[in-house]
Amino acid sequence: MRVGLVTREYPPDVYGGAGVHVEFLARELRSLVDLDVHCWGEGRTEGVRRHRSWQRLDGANDALRTFSVDLSMAAALEGRELVHSHTWYANLAGHLAKLLHGIPHVVTAHSLEPLRPWKAEQLGGGYALSGWAERTAVEAADAVIAVSGAMRDDILGCYPALDPHRVHVVHNGIDTALYRPDPGTDVLARVGVDPARPYVLFVGRITRQKGVGHLLRAVRSVDPAAQVVLCAGAPDTPEIDREFRALFGELSRVRDGVFWVPRMLPRPEVIQLLTHAAVFVCPSVYEPLGIVNLEAMACGTPVVASRVGGIPEVVDDGRTGVLVPVDDDFEQGLARALDAVIGDPAAARAMGEAGRERAVREFGWDTVARRTVRLYEEILKQA
Repeated sequence: MRVGLVTREYPPDVYGGAGVHVEFLARELRSLVDLDVHCWGEGRTEGVRRHRSWQRLDGANDALRTFSVDLSMAAALEGRELVHSHTWYANLAGHLAKLLHGIPHVVTAHSLEPLRPWKAEQLGGGYALSGWAERTAVEAADAVIAVSGAMRDDILGCYPALDPHRVHVVHNGIDTALYRPDPGTDVLARVGVDPARPYVLFVGRITRQKGVGHLLRAVRSVDPAAQVVLCAGAPDTPEIDREFRALFGELSRVRDGVFWVPRMLPRPEVIQLLTHAAVFVCPSVYEPLGIVNLEAMACGTPVVASRVGGIPEVVDDGRTGVLVPVDDDFEQGLARALDAVIGDPAAARAMGEAGRERAVREFGWDTVARRTVRLYEEILKQA
């Protein structure tokens, strides 16, 4: 089966959960299908072709630059039997390949443009274009994969013209041989963390979606004995970057032990930080699944997360972590939940152990890949 996987992110250029998903899915698919990956960037290696936007569009709106990459990808998919696209950045490539080459198109929806209105800050008028590209591709796709049950509901809510029978749930996965507790402490020392004090850890992009502003306000009320480590980078806009820096500065003035790591850390370093955290926090206001919660659980760390989207399908409230409603009391709710976990190390340890067990049992990438290939086979039979 000759499959073309189209995506914006692919190693070494992975900055979000969708990129992590594609990286590990592709790794498992290679033993099951004849796979070509098409992604952003320059150059070509075995099984991977990188595409860059047209130079004549340098400086143009990011949505237009994205569409130029999509045109290049669509042309390069000749000879594939099926195309599988990830995120709006590549959805148009998949849709055009479907029309141009007469092949089925599968979309994996990691998020939905209509539910991310803050993207207008980043894209301006390009937000209308990104929404158009996503809607066009999703409504015409032969199958749409939702990464959670909640995401499936969102897809059908945003795109009611879509036949529900074409929307399938395949959860994100986690490599529990890679993401596992690391007893080392050298990364903690480099960051400046005191291993004798508990710390709250956040790992994510500086975006409205990830709720990092809510977190920075919430931890002002958390037990001052706890440290706060923020692995936060890739701000969506200069305005969001300035807002984050101002909130971080305010937090640093009212408590000690606050650390910001603004660069994307190598995966082994993140794993070590996850391992030793007293609690991992995910304050997202929108999250189709939240793969980073799986990463924390696989490292044996309890999770405090917002009760939104697909997060409750990953974090078992009261067993592997604590879920906090996103309401008018959200920030204080986060603070209370963090204090509760930090203040009861025995219960936190039990949550971490249960989280690791759940990640191993239910979210292996080999299972995700096999379910994906079965869907490919069903679609090709119908073609």
